[in-house]
Amino acid sequence: MIGTRGTTRRTRWRVGAFTSAVTMLLAAVGVLVAGTAQAAAGCAVTYQVSSQWQGGFGANVNVTNLGDAINGWRLTWTFPAGQRVAQAWNATVTAAGDDVTAANVGYNAAIATNASVSFGFNGSWSGTNPNPTSFALNGVACTGGVGPTTAPPTSAPPTTPPPTTPPPTTPPPAGDAMAAVAAMQPGWNLGNSLDAVGADETAWGNPRITEALLDNVKAQGFKSVRIPVTWSAHLGGAPNYPIEAAYLNRVKEVVDWALADDLYVMINIHHDSWQWINTMPTDRTTVLAKYNAIWTQLASTFRGSSPKLVFESVNEPQFTGSSGDAQNATLLAELNTSFHRIVRASGGNNATRLLVLPTLHTSSEQARIDELVATFNALNDRNLIATVHYYGYWPFSVNVAGGTHFDATAQKDLTDSFDRVYDAFVAKGIPVIVGEYGLLGFDRHTGTIEQGEKLKFFEYFGYYARARKLTTMLWDNGQHLGRTSFQWSDPELIAQLKSSWTTRSGTASSDLVFTAKAGAISAKTLTLNLNGTTFQGLRQGSTDLVQGTDYTVSGSQLTLTASALTRLTGSRAYGVNATLHARFSAGVPWRINIITYDRPVLGNATGTTSAFAIPTQFRGDQLATMEAKYADGSNAGPHDWTSFKEFDVTFQPDYTGNSIALTSDFFAAVTDNAPVTLTFHFWSGEKVTYKVTRSGSTVTGITA
Repeated sequence: MIGTRGTTRRTRWRVGAFTSAVTMLLAAVGVLVAGTAQAAAGCAVTYQVSSQWQGGFGANVNVTNLGDAINGWRLTWTFPAGQRVAQAWNATVTAAGDDVTAANVGYNAAIATNASVSFGFNGSWSGTNPNPTSFALNGVACTGGVGPTTAPPTSAPPTTPPPTTPPPTTPPPAGDAMAAVAAMQPGWNLGNSLDAVGADETAWGNPRITEALLDNVKAQGFKSVRIPVTWSAHLGGAPNYPIEAAYLNRVKEVVDWALADDLYVMINIHHDSWQWINTMPTDRTTVLAKYNAIWTQLASTFRGSSPKLVFESVNEPQFTGSSGDAQNATLLAELNTSFHRIVRASGGNNATRLLVLPTLHTSSEQARIDELVATFNALNDRNLIATVHYYGYWPFSVNVAGGTHFDATAQKDLTDSFDRVYDAFVAKGIPVIVGEYGLLGFDRHTGTIEQGEKLKFFEYFGYYARARKLTTMLWDNGQHLGRTSFQWSDPELIAQLKSSWTTRSGTASSDLVFTAKAGAISAKTLTLNLNGTTFQGLRQGSTDLVQGTDYTVSGSQLTLTASALTRLTGSRAYGVNATLHARFSAGVPWRINIITYDRPVLGNATGTTSAFAIPTQFRGDQLATMEAKYADGSNAGPHDWTSFKEFDVTFQPDYTGNSIALTSDFFAAVTDNAPVTLTFHFWSGEKVTYKVTRSGSTVTGITA
């Protein structure tokens, strides 16, 4: 990844401090089957832990009726390690100690022969979280067959739970690159560690990589890990450019840990791309000699490593001072071709090892794709993989130019990108890895993009990547999975992401429903995005809301009634008064926060261009974006092609500190002594204006 400001550096990201180190395990899928009953009966149950975090987990249960049709069902099981259900959807779940009963709700009572119903729940665990070993449907043990009309046994013989770690698998044979890349899905990036620019892997704030971290990445369900490596600080001089032995050994140690976990592993030349490889237009001989020396040493070091080790020629290649696209294409083709020649000539497993070649900038623009296609045609090697990166439609990805929503424009940017690489490569039998994906604003913090909008992005991203047969690798520089705690910083985000690997989830036009504190409460409507699912109902905690009384559904319109909102908001304190979950036939539920607010109030302020904050009473509301204009209507501040400024780069809300800060980056692009009118747009729909004037390094602000 390149820095989020569009230059040649990654924005440095520091890992947050964590106080605990709890190993996070993702339970393997357990499939429990069997059955027999007094009438023709039988059932099969699939129990899957969909996400897990410290002390909690989510699970999906699918029940298939193999016998005669039934109307009304109860599924029972016993938790083996003291787990408890906290919240469920698509079923009413009760428990007596470890013994659990899930019963149908009104809309899913009937199960025809060979038909299925599914439900899910969130629960708690401690110590371990093994799957239940047996289930019974209406008192009949689920054993996968249809039994005779005689009475059934009281319980099925216990089945052996699946092992926590599956046995090592053998990669597909040489030439079957498509199958190998499919087996790499999903993937994860070990970012801002061995790729950090500095003395060692801790230079950008992450701790040293441990074997336990790789074990936990495997336990999370990832099948591959990309290990970016920057070599520049660990090279000797010309002509051989020897790699520092201790550093090369450290890289190999981490690679071997991942391979021991039966993960596919990708290593590369990473930030060297903008440190020295970019000078190739003016220093071709030196750059090519250094580049070739690195790959010669890596090919020798890893020639005997598992075929599950994959080489990527260079990360996000770029060139400074070139004559244009034609020269860029020529230089990148030379790097990719030289890399291919060196690795193949080194023999051993490198003779058929999977090799990954990027487009210029790892861009999915058609011209860049066409350039890489030419290289693939010239090399004519069945064990090559194409790679691009995807960080979303830029205005949405960083929240600038009013790009606050994952709307039709943002969606089309994604589908166009994936369609281009599919048509150029996948449709012709050449696999593609999206080597990094995420949102660019995440390099500052994951709150730059509103939660519901980011969830819609990741839901759709996972779906369309599957549709286009692309393997994806989440960029994680420490902001997602804790490197020592092994906890996800945003459990809701990772649950949506994991669900997208296998299915679609229903979403809605928003996850926020605002009701004004002053005045009568009225009904509120959201648009459901079913995404191929069916709407199953609304729930608050373990309580189902009543359709027709608490809410109505007309087509895709979900309306919360005024009476329900009055009850849910209670005393109408500012902020979130209640949380609902819309449940669908597949995927994860959609959270809806019911919020009481009033129009935010701003206060006068003085400060400097390096320290200016507007006193703000948010009064339950949340800031979406900010506009800045001069008195003549022209745009003020950075990115003066738009009035909407970049979230967190030019303005920063502080909800606990009751202020909105304007940054030095903003004032650096503001004309001296020219008043600027700011318009703050809030998620409730409120707009509040404010005026600031810079005079030298002094700033004054007044309410408009």
